[in-house]
Amino acid sequence: MILLSLALTLWISQYFMLFTAFIGLNLLQTSFTGFCPAGKIFGLFGIKAGCALK
Repeated sequence: MILLSLALTLWISQYFMLFTAFIGLNLLQTSFTGFCPAGKIFGLFGIKAGCALK
């Protein structure tokens, strides 16, 4: 997702850099709390969490 958002920043608009920052902050928050909002959303679709969040 970070690479995709950086590519969008390069080719579309510099405002996609805010999306990159949001992803980075979410990764940092998840590393401290163990809570991943995206993981909860994926869980609703039946996708299991990876070993890092068990």
